[in-house]
Amino acid sequence: MIDLHCHLLPGIDDGARDLDQALRLARMAVADGITHCVATPHIHPGRYANSLDSITEVFTAFKAVLMKEGIPLQLGIAAEIRLSEEILGMVATQQVPFLGNWEGDKVLLLELPHSHVPPGVEQLIRWLQKQKIRPMIAHPERNKDVLRDFRKVLPLARLGCLFQLTAGAVAGDFGEGPKQRARELLERDLVTALATDAHHEVRRPPVLEKGRRAAEAIVGESKSWELVRQNPARIAASHFVIANHVRRHSA
Repeated sequence: MIDLHCHLLPGIDDGARDLDQALRLARMAVADGITHCVATPHIHPGRYANSLDSITEVFTAFKAVLMKEGIPLQLGIAAEIRLSEEILGMVATQQVPFLGNWEGDKVLLLELPHSHVPPGVEQLIRWLQKQKIRPMIAHPERNKDVLRDFRKVLPLARLGCLFQLTAGAVAGDFGEGPKQRARELLERDLVTALATDAHHEVRRPPVLEKGRRAAEAIVGESKSWELVRQNPARIAASHFVIANHVRRHSA
């Protein structure tokens, strides 16, 4: 399986606090059947002042340790980018770490505020699309506006956004509300990928298989594998040579 959203890089955001924890998370991911992972530390102006350069430095060091420790987890980097005006400047200066590509567009993992879907987000999405950038909305099933009213997500779907569900939410680990919204998104065929959004061994572990099985009960086995293997491989092909191999043999 391929995980497109996780916070394994040590000491860079609210994910792994240090190298030891990062290695424990990496080993847990491998034990769950995750072979490839795109690390997506937060870029959140005013809170996590990460940049492409700072993320790359930590990534390079951690990747070397994974190899030294013999942990068979292939690692790529992008970022979970919080919705803000700063995105415009980051795109202009090529400081956006993209998740990959989809239908000729670059894919940006976009995080909305947890509390609501802000007014103006549709204008930003249209602007990004003019730059050939496709937003993938991170964990929409946990957004409080969407929890109150599922219809809040539909304008984003009509604009062509991709959607990434948290595997744990599909399995019910975040409560009944996010589980129900995840089900509705799956039933409407709006989901492109499941991901772990891993931060911690217990509170938010790097586990995909449990969510895949929960998704299988909703959309069937074949579709559930698309969400953790074929679609992520297609998006992340620029990060992993093997992703192209996976895609060709699972079409």
